[in-house]
Amino acid sequence: MDMSQNRMVDSDELQQILEPLIRKIIREELLNIARQNTNVFCLSPNMNLYKDLQEISRRGKTDQIELFSHEEVWED
Repeated sequence: MDMSQNRMVDSDELQQILEPLIRKIIREELLNIARQNTNVFCLSPNMNLYKDLQEISRRGKTDQIELFSHEEVWED
């Protein structure tokens, strides 16, 4: 028997659900990279990832985070 449930969520609720999950995944992946490459991993200000994380932080502080629809992400 299929026990899955579907329900609609608005973008604010989706953000509240996804943001902690995404943060946890990124944190875990960065820790894994740092553990595997103890002498290599470093974010410097000229790296694209560093700039992206700065931009995400800035946008988060000003509530300018934009979420894409399922269709936009998966090109449905």
